[in-house]
Amino acid sequence: MATSDDAETLTHRLILPRDGNHHGTLYAGVLLSLALEAAYAAAFRAAGLNANLVLKRVLDLRCFEPVPIGCVVEIRAREVHRARAQVVVALFGSPLGERATPWMDAIMQFVPVDESGRPEPLEGESAMVPSELPSPWSQLRERGIRLLAVRA
Repeated sequence: MATSDDAETLTHRLILPRDGNHHGTLYAGVLLSLALEAAYAAAFRAAGLNANLVLKRVLDLRCFEPVPIGCVVEIRAREVHRARAQVVVALFGSPLGERATPWMDAIMQFVPVDESGRPEPLEGESAMVPSELPSPWSQLRERGIRLLAVRA
């Protein structure tokens, strides 16, 4: 597993009974909410304190294993792609227990908007996303870029 760095935003959450489904594991709707909250925090951090961000698309969200109630999960997030008026954030659910694989991953696209809700360019000279990213971020960026090209 890759180690976290300063570009990452970490989110931790205890999975409570109210977050569970009838199987005693994390409900998919709560998973989406947790992922969105973690992604927004990373996007806001990447875009700057003056950014008024909205979620444009959930490009991908995958849950690889059930998360039992009572488990504390960690979601690592970071900006993996940026364009004039968008920030793409990838998420990686740190492996649970002794496992080596993530419990989830996701890619979400955010857009800065003005007061009327219209997209606007990102402000300032923010740090650009490095062309070389460590694993798992490079793979998530590649998947995200492929999915950005898909139009509904």
